Amino acid sequence: MKYLYIVRHAKSDWPADTKDFDRPLSARGMRDAPKMAAHLLSMGVRIDKFISSPAKRAIATCKYFAEAYHNNDIEAVDKLYMAAPEDFTDTILQIGDRHDHVALFSHNNGLTYFVNALTSENIGHVPTCGVAAFRVHTGSWSDFVNAEKEFLFFYYPKMLA
Repeated sequence: MKYLYIVRHAKSDWPADTKDFDRPLSARGMRDAPKMAAHLLSMGVRIDKFISSPAKRAIATCKYFAEAYHNNDIEAVDKLYMAAPEDFTDTILQIGDRHDHVALFSHNNGLTYFVNALTSENIGHVPTCGVAAFRVHTGSWSDFVNAEKEFLFFYYPKMLA
């Protein structure tokens, strides 16, 4: 059994003369990311691998989660920046099978499209620092496409207030 946590980066800022890729987290994002990570930990969620878009706001969000989990196993994957749904699938198919609990950090709109394609739940829009979780009924990430995906939960920061 594999577990997949899909995380949209936390709220970001857009300072003048800053490229999209280089946008940092806002003060709210810096509050929400550790809060969401702590919430998952309190639920007993395990994460043994962190995979992120290399964009500054996604990596920063990922680092907050990795710090909470005392795990520095972070991999930056270029195709998760402005990813289309198939980019998520391609990334998942490359995950090593020694990792059973994986978190992917990326951006909208592709992230929301991908999450909604995995479930019949009415998730709609994934807000910043939203987390959707799935149990993937397989022993190998390479079987992800054909494996049964079971929706577990969907949380976002305003639900935790």
